[in-house]
Amino acid sequence: MGFAGFAAGAIGQEPGDGDLIVIPDLSSYTPLHFIKRGLAMVHCDPQLDGKPHPFAPRQILRAQMERAAKLGFELKVGAEIEYFLVEKGEDWTIRVADETDTALQPCYDARGLIRQFDHLTDVSRAMESLGWQPYATDHEDANGQFEQNFAYDNALVTADRVITARYIIRMLAEKRGMTATFMPKPFMDRTGSGLHLHMSLWDERDRAVFPGTACATNPYALSDTALSYVAGLVDHAPGLMAVLNPTVNSYKRTAALSTASGATWAPRYASYGGDDRGVMVRVPDNKRVEIRLGDGSACSYLAMAACLGAGLDGVERGAHPGPSGADHHEGRPALARTLMDAVEAFEEDPVIRSVFDSVDPKAGVSQYYATLKRNEFYAWHDAISLWEIERYLTA
Repeated sequence: MGFAGFAAGAIGQEPGDGDLIVIPDLSSYTPLHFIKRGLAMVHCDPQLDGKPHPFAPRQILRAQMERAAKLGFELKVGAEIEYFLVEKGEDWTIRVADETDTALQPCYDARGLIRQFDHLTDVSRAMESLGWQPYATDHEDANGQFEQNFAYDNALVTADRVITARYIIRMLAEKRGMTATFMPKPFMDRTGSGLHLHMSLWDERDRAVFPGTACATNPYALSDTALSYVAGLVDHAPGLMAVLNPTVNSYKRTAALSTASGATWAPRYASYGGDDRGVMVRVPDNKRVEIRLGDGSACSYLAMAACLGAGLDGVERGAHPGPSGADHHEGRPALARTLMDAVEAFEEDPVIRSVFDSVDPKAGVSQYYATLKRNEFYAWHDAISLWEIERYLTA
């Protein structure tokens, strides 16, 4: 099917450009009868003049997966989807949909979970009917916040499912008069919503590449390949932020000092460690690593592609991440404090930029993305906020 790309948003086109042609990937066919009878979703690959469109995030992820395949690796990913259930007022103010969800530390609270049982069960049953193998649903750290998980798979499959899951969750919430939001930080005093990615590399015989042997200098029993992959993620953390934290609001989450529950659960430094949810790259076991930097506004395709590109760079260089732990961040790159800081780091990182330019190096995709995000920051900066009124009106 052909369509005018410019009308669909930021996909590298102007009104005078030719139509994009989307080619359906039939393996992604997803019936959505639980939303509306006869409805289904299929993910597509845009083409322009018979060639893959270099601005399409799905194409960018596929290009990085092909790069990994040439090195003998397949990337598998599990994604944790966090979101809030809210009600939106006519003046765009929001409040938690369950007005009785007021506990100071609501994480894992069965009462808050059961009060939203119908919605959460509908989502889980939908995932189960699609063969996604959902395995966990819980009330998260903030009032009105939930997380629903499904089994890991090939990176492209999981990236598709993240997009589909967001649609399913949002539509099922609307049926119950609620708004499901994946906004990184909708409430100033509460924990934000992440998109945590559990990544693992597998060889051509479908054997896990990350397991190694534990020793004094390698307590997590990771292989040299896994340690180098982690090093790549840590080394490129500032540039990754423009992709994993792509909105102005993202930095209200990563830069938060405290929340009502007492923890932000967001990394503050480019660090890695074991079963530590305060680091950027957590190592829960020796088969995978969890990148905890991303948030709910991230595009799953671009997030996975950028992380894979950073990790493979570490593997190709034979890099080592150095000492582990949240406190061991001296000498490592500082995380960006704002979207503008992240854009500047992105522009200065040739490895992350090359991920965006991998489909067609001449198309200028990375610069297009940087300009898009810089303009987003300026648009926010140009708006007058309540904070400014309160601070400056009678100063």
